[in-house]
Amino acid sequence: MAIAKPAGAEQFIPQHPTLERMREALQTCHGCELYRRATQGVLGEGSRHARLVLVGEQPGNEEDLSGHPFVGPAGRLLDRALAEAGIDRGEVYVTNAVKHFKWEERGKRRIHKKPSVVEVRACLPWLEAEIGLVKPAVIGCLGATAAQALLGGAFRLTKERGRALPLEGGCVAVATVHPSAILRAPDSEARHEEYARFLNDLAVMRRLMAA
Repeated sequence: MAIAKPAGAEQFIPQHPTLERMREALQTCHGCELYRRATQGVLGEGSRHARLVLVGEQPGNEEDLSGHPFVGPAGRLLDRALAEAGIDRGEVYVTNAVKHFKWEERGKRRIHKKPSVVEVRACLPWLEAEIGLVKPAVIGCLGATAAQALLGGAFRLTKERGRALPLEGGCVAVATVHPSAILRAPDSEARHEEYARFLNDLAVMRRLMAA
């Protein structure tokens, strides 16, 4: 399956990109309107030679304030799951399909708001550049937004979850839920079941990393 074509942020990516140059250049990105309300752009972090790239939807409130991806509750659950699945965190690069936090105000809280298809497409050049630099063996798509950004709008997580799907460049993608979906499960039993399924999907990624 081919990566969906980008539209929007190409002009802001450095001519000779490195992760550090991209992290700096991202702060000047006006490829969509999300930069206007975000504290900062949040690029991915991890090993430059990671075998596994994990892609979420967008930074959350804590990520927006700190400038680091996956540092909130979902990130802490992800770290725990990676350890239990036997995946070395040092072999992982974590990032998001969208680099700026989209939110709506509820009282004094900033609540996550799902990015639009246009916003995801506008930001895709950043993600493609990250993948091009890291050159992973496996890309783990955490949630439908990340999966559709890389695998096309027709992708359905309910049908393709946990399957190895080939991408251009020789790597494979595996889609699963976002850790935040596990945290939103209605009760402890549902959270336990969803977490166990999530570990199974990570195990698929681990096997593919070793292939």
